[in-house]
Parts: sequence; C-alpha cells; structure tokens
Amino acid sequence: MPRLIRTVRSLGAASLLALTALPSGAQSTDGFVGAYLAARSADANADFAALVDYGARALAERPDNAGIMEGLLVAYIGLGQIDAAVPVARRLTDLSAENELGRIVLLGDAMAREEWDTVEETMSGGFSVGGLMDPLILAWTAIGDGRMSRALEIFDDLAQDEMARQISAFQKAQALAYVGDYEGAARILSGEEVELTLNRSGVIAYAQILSQLERNDDAIAAIDAQLPTTGDEEVASLRAALEAGETVEFDAIRSPKDGLSALFFNVAEVLANEASPSLVLIYARLAQHLNPDNVGAVLLSAAVFEDMGSHDLAVETYDQIDPDSRAYVQAMMGKAGALRRSGAEQEGIDTLVALADRFPDLAPVHVALADAYRYEEMWPESAAAYDRAIALYDTEVPAQWAVYFARGIANERGGNWVQAEADFLKALELQPVQPSVLNYLGYSYVEKGQNLDTALDMIRKAVDQRPNEGYIVDSLGWVYFRLGRYQEAVPQMEKAVSLMPVDPVVNDHLGDVYWSVGRTREAEFQWSRALSFINDDTDLEEVKPDRIRRKLEIGLDEVLIEEGKEPILTRDSAAAN
Repeated sequence: MPRLIRTVRSLGAASLLALTALPSGAQSTDGFVGAYLAARSADANADFAALVDYGARALAERPDNAGIMEGLLVAYIGLGQIDAAVPVARRLTDLSAENELGRIVLLGDAMAREEWDTVEETMSGGFSVGGLMDPLILAWTAIGDGRMSRALEIFDDLAQDEMARQISAFQKAQALAYVGDYEGAARILSGEEVELTLNRSGVIAYAQILSQLERNDDAIAAIDAQLPTTGDEEVASLRAALEAGETVEFDAIRSPKDGLSALFFNVAEVLANEASPSLVLIYARLAQHLNPDNVGAVLLSAAVFEDMGSHDLAVETYDQIDPDSRAYVQAMMGKAGALRRSGAEQEGIDTLVALADRFPDLAPVHVALADAYRYEEMWPESAAAYDRAIALYDTEVPAQWAVYFARGIANERGGNWVQAEADFLKALELQPVQPSVLNYLGYSYVEKGQNLDTALDMIRKAVDQRPNEGYIVDSLGWVYFRLGRYQEAVPQMEKAVSLMPVDPVVNDHLGDVYWSVGRTREAEFQWSRALSFINDDTDLEEVKPDRIRRKLEIGLDEVLIEEGKEPILTRDSAAAN
C-alpha cells in the first residue's frame, strides 16, 4: 500500500492537524493557543474554511510545525484551493523532503502547469502515488511530452499483468481517441481485445467515439445496454443528440491533463467506498484542478462532503457546476438534498421548483421535487408533483415502480386512499414482488381491516425476501394479531422487537400481542418501553402516547370497549392462555 494512502487513511475523516500535539510552553502564547484550539475545533467539525483561517494563524506563530501544514493542506485541497496549497506544500517539503502529502500537491501543480520534465523527474525519483497510477501517470506525461510511442509501450507492458489489463486498456483507448485514432479506441472499448466493464464516464466516452465514426446507432445501443433508464440528464441529452443524427464531439479527453484528471477521478471513485473521506477528496480535487470541467470530480467531492456531514460545503461544491453544463440538473438535485439535510428544507424545495420551471419536461426533476415535498409531509403538493412526473412517461418500465409507490404514500397520507391503493397496485404490476410495496399495502389493508387474507399473503412474501427487516416482520406479526391468530403473532412480534429494540411502534405492538395471549404483565412492560422511546422524530400517527397511557391504566380490553370495539380477552380465554 502506498505511503500516502496509509498516511491519510489512518486519519479517518478528520485532517492531520487534529493529531498535532501542543508544543511545550504553548500555554503562555495566547495567540497560538487560541488559533490552534480553534483550528482543532474546526477540524473536528470538518469545517475546512475555518480550518484554513485558524490554521493559517497558528502557522504564523509556529512556521515550522509540520502537523499544522499538513492540516492546512488537507483543508485547502478539500476546498479545491490547490493554488493556495502549493506554497504550504513547498514549505513542508523543504522541512521534510519525503513528505507524501506535500509532494502530491506539488506533483499535481506540475501536471496542471504541464511541466512534464518535473513530473517525470518526480515519478522517476522514487515518489509513488500508488500502484497502477505510477506507470499511467508516466504514460500521460509521455503523451504530454510528445512521445506517444512511449505511452503505448507503457500501456502494452501493463496489459501483460492480468490485474492491470482492464484499466490499462481503458487508458490506452482514451489516449488513442485523444490523438484521433477512433477506430483503435472503439475496438478496445467494444471489448473485442480485452473484456471491459465501463463506468458511466466510460460509456459516455465510448458513445462519443462511435459518433465520431458515424456509428450513432451503435452508440445508442451501447448507452441503452449499459445505462438503461438512469434518469441521468447528461446521458439523456447525449442519447437525444445521437438519435437526431448529430456527430457528437469527443470531449472526454482534450489534453494530457484531461487524461490525468480522468485517472485521478477514476481512482477517487474506486476509493470512495473504502478509504477515508480526506483521501478521496485529495484525488477528486486534484482531478478537478487538472480539468475544471471534470464535473464527475466536482459531484464526487460534494458527495464526500455530504457523507462527512458538511452539508454547507456540499452545497457550495454543487454550485460550482456551470448552469450550461449537462450535469447541472444532477448538481441542483444534489444541492437540494444537501440543503434539506442541513435544515434548509424550504431553500431546497425552492431550488427544485426553479429547476422544474427551467426543465419542465424532465421527469426526474419533478420526482425530486415530489420527494422533497413528501419529506416535509406536504402531501397534496407531493402527489401533484408525482402526477407531473408520471405524465411525462412515454413508456412503462419496471424502474417506475418507485415513483408510483412514492405517489401512493403521498396519496395515502393525504387521505386519498382510493388513488393510493391504485398507485400501490400499479407499482406491484411493474414489480410484482417488491417487498416494500407488498409490506406497505399489506399493512395498510390490516390497519383498515380490509382484505386481511390478501394482506397476510403480501406480507409473507415480503418477509420471505427480507426476513431481517424489522418493519416487515412487525407487519407480519400485526396481521396475525388483527386476524385473531394471537399465538402465531407472538414469535413474529418478538423477532421484530429484537430487530428494532428501541422502536416505539414495534414495542407497542408487542405489548398488544402479549395482552392478547394473557401475558398482561409483559404487555404492560412493553407499553412502558414504547412510551420511553417516543421522541420528537416519532410519527404520532403510528403510535399514540395517550392511548398507551390509557392501556397502562385500564388495560387493552377496556380501551377497546371505550373505542366501541370488541375486547380481546374474556375470562375463559384468559384462563385458557
């Protein structure tokens, strides 16, 4: 494992500054201590802007503190301010010539400046970015230096290694397309020479290459085969241009810097699910620095910020996408989600309303707006937005089940059960064994006292698919309870509580089930637990605290009698249990 990856991965989400110890005697230096502690606080909260501010102040007091410099570098990189990071990286490598973080910043700067001799000297001098990246960086450096034959030698050498064959082939295809050899590039990307699995950006590049060869039909087929029904506006726009007979420009790689940018971005994508957020940001932001039009790198950076809980930084990053970019719609939908998670729900809705006004014919935009309304329990507005999305569907595809399901929830919660039931049934028509739909519709039938046998069949199917999903197991126990099959309800509801031990609804249900089989003390215990788990996030339509308190006072049977319903326990049935 390369040292850079080891170093940054060991830090988790926070930067290196948090590990820097206060120097001896620092308590007497108020300026340093204040700035240092503020920087540590900013670091702990992944507030890179504040970390830059306070870290710079601390560094002014302690100009030779390598830990502060490293923390500043992570913050500058996270903010995409590579130019500002370069002077700090120089100071850091002057202090410690082998410092990995400082050297990769300087390497990225040399690449951006197209100083190919410096890049090759750095890479040939023992510095390792990591694994396959090293020879691939050298290959693109050779291309930048006008030595295409040397680059092809590197790609072909890597192809001898089974582990490196795919990535080497993809990089070679991009290099060939860059120099205009679209035939050679298409042959590689078709899988004719090496079996390849293309990611989204690879499919787009392949489609552009095929279009340059006047093979638009093949390009459309490749998109449909590998990116079907994605709802991705950039892909949809590309496909529409191909269908219109346009010759689409190959703009995936316009320079060796773009090739390097794509390389860093691809590595960032691979690392996103396994490495620290700081490391992913380093690669993604370097990719963006090398090619400011690499929207994938920008979107990935924003996603990393969201994973870190830095929603404000995610919003700022999404805003870096140009309104004329094909990725603008995706960016604004991401921004709206980040705003909602930051507590600015209305601002998020406003963002989507503006987007829907600008792109009225894009169903995914209306779905995103409908989802935002649904999160805020604005049921009529949510259902209306889903209506607009569904009206735009030209053909039915199985993936649309989720939209009908979501509209069903909005209609059900908004009191329109007839339309809700129709939506749930439509979702099941598109995806007959979808467990979430089976469970929701089955549970709704149970709550309404309708179609109980059908509900039982639906929920059993859902449990078969997701036997460890607490809500679904709870539904099975509850339908047994509502059918009067109390003994069968007990093990299901006990399992549901074991899966969701602090859920108030499930604990309340178990209390009712225990009462139904005569285990009254255990029932009271579960009702008390249910009350203790109710908080501000609890859906009070699902669990009613006053009703639980009444059950604790007089028992479930008396509560049912007060509600005009039949009691469960009689003296004989209680004795039998």
